[in-house]
Amino acid sequence: MLSDRIATLVRSRLLLNSIYLIMRINRIAHTQHSQLKDDADLSLMKPLLIKYDQKPGSLIPLLQGTQELYGFLPSGAFKAISEATGIAPADIYGVATFYAQFRLSPVGKNIIKVCHGTACHVQNANAITDALKDHLGVNDGETTADGEFTLESVACLGCCSLAPVMMIGENTYGKLNGKSAVKILKEIKNQLCTDQPKAEK
Repeated sequence: MLSDRIATLVRSRLLLNSIYLIMRINRIAHTQHSQLKDDADLSLMKPLLIKYDQKPGSLIPLLQGTQELYGFLPSGAFKAISEATGIAPADIYGVATFYAQFRLSPVGKNIIKVCHGTACHVQNANAITDALKDHLGVNDGETTADGEFTLESVACLGCCSLAPVMMIGENTYGKLNGKSAVKILKEIKNQLCTDQPKAEK
């Protein structure tokens, strides 16, 4: 009995690790192309680099501060951080692609996070992502042409009892299917249109 539970836990953990790995590979593949396009003003990083100069363990705060400045991590930032810290750009890139908080390309004003953790995965989170991809006309990790929405598959949102789950901004939506996810998105889009100031006559 106990051995069956342990085997089930091991299988679940292996499945989750596989999902994390696939998501990381997809994220890196998507951002390698988009990174070539950015032309951020790296002089904005100077105060940040001075603040963390010679401070051990400063890589994560440097990456967080850089993302706060630009909304993502520009390709040139890796070289600037490398020169300031002595850490190889490949190692910095490895950290940036490991943690889901970091973005390697510009994102939309509203980020849609679809959970693909174990609980959501077994309840067909793929159907939600597929429906949103079709509705928005973007692939996972991409941003709509109007800059309003970015679609992201994430490893876990910590809302397993609501599986399958998505977050849009700070709001969490649970017990979804593809149709209900698209309906929520349509309501948000309508609200955004209503909230925009009317053009002056």
